[in-house]
Amino acid sequence: MRAGVIGMGDMGSGLAKNLIANGIETWGIDLLPDRMAAFEGMGGHCATDPGEVGRHADAVFVMVMNGDEAREVILGDNGLVANMKRGGAVILTATIKPREAREIGADMAASGLHLIDTPVSGGFPGAQGGTLTMMAAAPDEVLDRFAPVMEAVSANIHRVGTKPGEGQTVKACLQSLIGAQFSATFEAAALAAKAGVPGQVLLDVFSTSSAGCGVVNNALEKIIDRQFEGTGSHINTMHKDLTISMNLGEELGVPLHTAGAAMQIFHAGRTKFPNGDNWVCTRVIEDIIGAELHREGAK
Repeated sequence: MRAGVIGMGDMGSGLAKNLIANGIETWGIDLLPDRMAAFEGMGGHCATDPGEVGRHADAVFVMVMNGDEAREVILGDNGLVANMKRGGAVILTATIKPREAREIGADMAASGLHLIDTPVSGGFPGAQGGTLTMMAAAPDEVLDRFAPVMEAVSANIHRVGTKPGEGQTVKACLQSLIGAQFSATFEAAALAAKAGVPGQVLLDVFSTSSAGCGVVNNALEKIIDRQFEGTGSHINTMHKDLTISMNLGEELGVPLHTAGAAMQIFHAGRTKFPNGDNWVCTRVIEDIIGAELHREGAK
């Protein structure tokens, strides 16, 4: 089975890396030349457009930023539907609105191709390490057939449904929780900074308490070491994901008070520090209170 990857950013490059490491011939494309050079360096085959990826692959991972980009590479004039062999699979790992995934699935219905709606969780470390969690929605026989390429990039594949949009719905629920965990960590870090608590003390306590988890511990590590850019978790992605969660809540009439507060914290962070990663939101609060949290204490 040959694979393709469209989108070679922090996440897509990890997909490609692990497909190649598992001996799977992999074609890919990205708009940035440096990403293409890195992909070629790891043994990938560079394509000039999504159609070329589709012509060489049995399964193509789509890891783009939003629903409009996903629709274009899948259904555009030189997209995957127009170029892939019948029986192949489009593996939608990008996080988009559930409604957008349903619409793409409906427009692919007569194409002879399968759509596996499977957003992922695990961030940059999970993508690069091949340990992502997948929320996969497609018929069982489709998931069975394309399991080899999915298992090459994931440690946990959850079958959460059979239809497009069902994977994205689970991801929207997950991101509403992760957004709340992030924002609570940012506020707690600022509170500790103002009170004069060293960051290492806070990390030691949080990481061994019932509140400790991967999201909280990683965010706090980045905050106390003042690593606010280039960590592989750009703020734009989480901001977009929270927008999707809030949109789903509005569609279904579900109040999301905590996710809404997180949305505003991320909005403030992205506005003031547009090049930052998720944890940069802490700096917004720190600027207000005039204190910073460092590993060894105030500076």
